[in-house]
Amino acid sequence: MHFTLLLPLLAATAYAAPVEDRVKRAGCSSYTIINTRGTGEIQGESSGFRTMNGNIQSQVKGGKTYNTVYPAGADQNSAAGTADIVKQVESGLQSNPSQCFILEGYSQGAAATVSAMSQLTGASFDAVKGVFLIGNPDHKSGLACNVDNKGGNTTKNVNGLSAMLGKSIPNEWVSKTMDVCIYGDGVCDTTHGYGINAAHLQYPMDSNTQELGTNFVVKQLTA
Repeated sequence: MHFTLLLPLLAATAYAAPVEDRVKRAGCSSYTIINTRGTGEIQGESSGFRTMNGNIQSQVKGGKTYNTVYPAGADQNSAAGTADIVKQVESGLQSNPSQCFILEGYSQGAAATVSAMSQLTGASFDAVKGVFLIGNPDHKSGLACNVDNKGGNTTKNVNGLSAMLGKSIPNEWVSKTMDVCIYGDGVCDTTHGYGINAAHLQYPMDSNTQELGTNFVVKQLTA
């Protein structure tokens, strides 16, 4: 699933409560957003999350972003990405046992994140306050965390490209995950689309997706 995303700079927009209110009631005084990019995106922060991450960090202080290191190649071997996600959570907790984490993944990056979930147990599971996925090939029909880019149910009961392999979000993670699939995205919605298409490339520039991500993560961090 190779693609190149050419994006205009999106203006960061603050949602919901003022910054001071967020800071005062923040449940996590120190947190790391672990950001895992999709196939073909260069090493660094995924285009799918730049706007929301700017919004999140302006509303909840004490945060930083870590960009998962892995090839994100066309062969779809995301094992190195999964290992790096797990390593960052575990090493982060060794340095600071009260550290919080947010996991984000786009496309192949979402698959790498889903694979990491079953390896994050005990204190590591507790430290991850939320998971936000977009264009997830492991999107499984019927999960309570499934939403479209407007927070609706048009893609709740569809499967992603990898669903037939039996890989999906573990049950214990569903309550703190939001798995966003735009209707017709052929990677996460094989009922209405197939493969890399316009819908799959829409997330970075989609204001609905960026607002969903901002509001969801801020809520998880300040609960």
